[in-house]
Amino acid sequence: MQERPNLDYVEELANGDEAFKAKFIAIIKEEFPLEVAEYLDNVENKRPRATSENVHKLKHKFNILGLHEGYRLAVRYEEDLRLGDTTLEGDFKAILETISDYIKTIRP
Repeated sequence: MQERPNLDYVEELANGDEAFKAKFIAIIKEEFPLEVAEYLDNVENKRPRATSENVHKLKHKFNILGLHEGYRLAVRYEEDLRLGDTTLEGDFKAILETISDYIKTIRP
């Protein structure tokens, strides 16, 4: 079964503080699409080192959204990219799509 993004960690972190939770979600909703766009640009222009830096930033959002297996995949992908290996690109992009779809459904 594929992991599904969730807000469990954000809920735990907010500890009932709805303003904090809303701000945290707003930041994710704002930053994530920009980071994905930068990642895709680096992939398209075949810049594996820069792409690995994008993956490094993005992987932390995977954990925040409860995608622990996705996080582990991103760690491997980041390391592989530093060696010029793009084998995990498709799997990583699938996770990005899942998150992109999910964040459209959440409200700050």
